Amino acid sequence: MRYYVYILKSKKDSSLYTGYTTDIKARIERHNSGRVVSTKSKIPLETVYFEMHSTLKDALLREKYLKSSKAKTLKDSLRI
Repeated sequence: MRYYVYILKSKKDSSLYTGYTTDIKARIERHNSGRVVSTKSKIPLETVYFEMHSTLKDALLREKYLKSSKAKTLKDSLRI
């Protein structure tokens, strides 16, 4: 199975959301249709980054890193 880690950016307020899924197309559609509580007030959202992992463990570790303060500093410098 493939696991995807992704970053979405709100076109409304430029905030970022990081998550993981096994079906990236369906998950992003759920976000943009307002069916995800944590991003409902942020739509529309655009995908600014995603990557694929072969194990859930790797995807969860990567998601955790991308949510860390070290990664947030990097994302700020890249202006994601």
